[in-house]
Amino acid sequence: MIDTRVTLDGVVGPYECKWTGWSYLFSLDATRQVSAGTLEMGDSYGFGSMETIHVIDGREGGPDTVHVIDSGETYVVNEDGERAARAVAVRVRWRGKTPTATPIAVTPQICRTARKTKNRKAGRGAGAARAVVICVHWQYVDDEGSGAVDVIEPLDDGYYPIGGRAWPWCVVTWECACGYSQDWQDTECLCGLTRDGQPKAPLGTAGFRVSQILRVLAPEATSALVDLTDLARVCAVFAGNIELDTADDTGLFDTETLGSADELLRRALDEAAPQDIAASGWEHVSDEKSTALYRVSFPAPVKH
Repeated sequence: MIDTRVTLDGVVGPYECKWTGWSYLFSLDATRQVSAGTLEMGDSYGFGSMETIHVIDGREGGPDTVHVIDSGETYVVNEDGERAARAVAVRVRWRGKTPTATPIAVTPQICRTARKTKNRKAGRGAGAARAVVICVHWQYVDDEGSGAVDVIEPLDDGYYPIGGRAWPWCVVTWECACGYSQDWQDTECLCGLTRDGQPKAPLGTAGFRVSQILRVLAPEATSALVDLTDLARVCAVFAGNIELDTADDTGLFDTETLGSADELLRRALDEAAPQDIAASGWEHVSDEKSTALYRVSFPAPVKH
């Protein structure tokens, strides 16, 4: 299984989950978050054409409970235009280590029993906390009633398979400082940076992109000295402790390459806050001619 993050149709989320190759699995805590997201979507767009997830809590060995899940909507039930609540109901048996949920018809008596369950004092029952997860397919409730309820059983590791291929799950992406986007589970970019090792401030990103520019002509480059006095500029490039020649006529770099690096730095400085220099890991270098000289270290080059 692969650890990843998903959103529901790009609208709610993201949620931590595991991808098996055919379904997404969620911990109970993440399932609660998914439930809240689906209910948010139902409130925003209506329940008639979607599914919602619900987590019902109880305790091992507690008395049976009855729950009515009401969408707050109604539908026409006959030619006379009479309407009924778009709702479903389940009965949960909490005896034993594994609770069982059974969909049942919504009747006036069931609604009264559900109200008693709701008003019962929390924590009744001496056993360990337990939960039941159900999915309501609201698009089928008008015809099938509580038959449109699926009970989602946890797998052996306690994770709940929700949605599968039928749901519009969208894998979250992350954007690398190099400019490429990766799926969340792909933790390392081809440029060598990792998802969790991204620069923490705009100037850190600028420093990395400067390394990309300079390494086109000098793949061995490991750092640069940047002078921020007046207009920012790259004033020296190093490979380890060896300074590389940057002279116009004899050096490795042409004017266009160094100018591109300088322009990138200047744009980043225009957007940066004063504290970004330290946050980006730039090291101040004492110098007689400049009070704003910094060493920008480059990440290790990728070995293909």
